[in-house]
This record gives sequence, C-alpha cells and structure tokens, in this order.
Amino acid sequence: MNCVRPTFVILGFLFFFYSWDVLVLCSRIISSDPCDPTAQQDPRTLRSDQLTVLINGYSESRIPLLQSIVTAYAASSLVSSILVLWGNPSTTSQTLAQLANNLTHSSFGFNSISLIRQSSNSLNNRFLPRPLIKTRAVLVCDDDVEVNPKSFEFAFRMWGSNPDRLIGFFVRSHDIELSKKEWIYTVHPDKYSIMLTKFMMLKSEYLFQYSCAGGTVMANMRKIVDKMHNCEDILMNFVIADEVNAGPILVGAERVRDWGDARNDHDNRDGEGWRELNGKVAHVGLSSRKEKHRKRRGECIGREEIRFLDQNRVALLFPILFKNRVMSAFPHSCIWFFNKFKVTSSVVMSIIYLANVILMFSANLCRLMFDIVVKMDWLAAV
Repeated sequence: MNCVRPTFVILGFLFFFYSWDVLVLCSRIISSDPCDPTAQQDPRTLRSDQLTVLINGYSESRIPLLQSIVTAYAASSLVSSILVLWGNPSTTSQTLAQLANNLTHSSFGFNSISLIRQSSNSLNNRFLPRPLIKTRAVLVCDDDVEVNPKSFEFAFRMWGSNPDRLIGFFVRSHDIELSKKEWIYTVHPDKYSIMLTKFMMLKSEYLFQYSCAGGTVMANMRKIVDKMHNCEDILMNFVIADEVNAGPILVGAERVRDWGDARNDHDNRDGEGWRELNGKVAHVGLSSRKEKHRKRRGECIGREEIRFLDQNRVALLFPILFKNRVMSAFPHSCIWFFNKFKVTSSVVMSIIYLANVILMFSANLCRLMFDIVVKMDWLAAV
C-alpha cells in the first residue's frame, strides 16, 4: 500500500502538469508589443523549405471542421508550425482547453500547434507578426476551407518561385460602376485583383509591414478595418501591391472545398462536395454573400485612406489574365507534369512565350502560302 500512494501522487502530478500545459496553451494572449523591432526575426534565419500556417478561428460550431483542417496541415512535411488564432472573446476557457487537448491528440505527434486566444476580435490580429513564426512563408487561411495535399504543395512551390507575391486559390476583382461613379467589389471570369484570406500565402515580412509600418496613415487604415470589421484582406493586397508593383497570383487547385459556400450543401464531386478550381476564377462564396457585404467591400476599395498609396495603383492591382494566372489555365494533366518534373513559373512563361511565337509564325506562313496559291490560280486563269 505504501508503494501505491507515491504512484498516485506521481500520476496526479503528471495529470495536473499536462492539464496546466494545455490550459496555458489555449489561454495564451498576445501581451507584449508585436511591433517591437528587437523582437522581430532576422529574415536570414527564417526557413524557406517550410511555412507557418495561421488559421483564423471564431465559430464554436466549426470546431470539428477546424480540428480536421489542422490535422491535415499537421500531416504535411511542408508545415513547420500551426497557429490557431481564436478571435471569439465569448468562448469559455473550458471550451478552448478541450480544443487544445483535441488538437494535441489528433495531430499524429505533431507538437508545433499553438492555440492563441486573441486579445480582441479585430481582424487585423490575423496579420500580427509573431515570435512563433520561424519561416519565410506564412499561410493565412480560414477555418472552413479544405485543400487537398497536392494543391497545397503546388501553391507552396509557386510561392517559392514568386516569394514577393501573394499566392492563393480564391480571388475577386475591383471595378468602377460608371453610372454611379463609385468603386465596386465584384468577380470577373477573366481578371482579378484581390486575393482572399480563405487561402493566402505570403512572405512573413509583410505581416510587420501591415501591422507596424506605414506610420499614421496605415494606423488609420487599420482603424477602418476595425470599424467596418471587414476588408483586412483588401488592405493587405494594397500593401503588397505598393511594395512590389504587381498584383496577386492565382494558381489552380486540383480539389478544394469551401464549407462557407452554401452551394456545398449539394455534393458535386464523388459525393464529397469538392470543387475543382482548374484555372478558373472561383465564384465560391460570392453568390452566397449578401449584397450589403459586397457593397461594404466596395466602400473599402473607394476609401481615400486605403487608396492613398498611389492613384496609379489601380492599374497595377488589375493584372491581365495571361500575365498572372501562373499555371491556373492548365489542365490537371499539365499541372501533374510540372509538379512531377519541378518546372518553375519562369520556365512556364518561357514555354508560353515560345508557343505564341510558333503559333504566330505558323499563322503567317499559312497566310503567305494561301496568297501564293491564290496568285498562281489567278495567273493560270489568265
């Protein structure tokens, strides 16, 4: 009996220690200044072969789906760590402790998962620079979007070839409604200018530029995001476009599912509800959004504070289809080929350019031969 008591004491201590560790994990709040220059990572020390996943969580009803998405990312060798950013202030500590426990047990030994309770529900928080980020690339994504592993790996490879650009699967456009003389938020079948945070891959340094740089002007723009509780993705697109003078890059996904899209209530692929984004601008989510939502996002685009960067930036944010749709206009067989043989986007563009030259040469040659035949027939008739 005397030997049993110490055993119970040890087990009790381990249980308390483990429970406390989970509780600390789930109740961690960003208290230090994220914009402290001395706390920023040296870009030269950041890993380039992996990325950090930042998943925005809010709805308790989607916790099972969130767990499934975290498990999928944890299984990828490309993922260095996963930060679940919980922004719902009304969620109880007990609920988050249970979520943290479930994430730990469902991720196949992957121990780089942090559940961070945000200090507020500000959408700007999803772009805060964080000391836990040890990679050059970050993936900012929602808790209701599932992407199959091949598409995820393909997107990361495309980012590796274009590290200064925004990479993703979901895009929208801005336009101007001439009758009302106002900017609108819309979708076009053949052009785009805004990458959505449903799945947004970007350089981790941009988090600091969004959250900490830009002085009073950027601070005012972040206040607009807080006031409207919207448009943080639009602002990030403007920040990066101003930095690199180019728009985002849409890549093709083999399979992706947006659970926030009401049309997924009816399965459309193998009974699983997966959508194919094979080189097409995704309409996912837009038809299910209220008109008020689109109008508010149009107002964001039209705000002078957000468009302060450059009056000519509008043209730069409206990339032409063939310049920016890297790989997205190719069938799945071509996507497989380029993945298989690790062909970079620069090679792809060279191939496209060469193909255009060959086609133009062939067309001119055919036209020349046709003219010769016509003239010979005319001379024979004479």
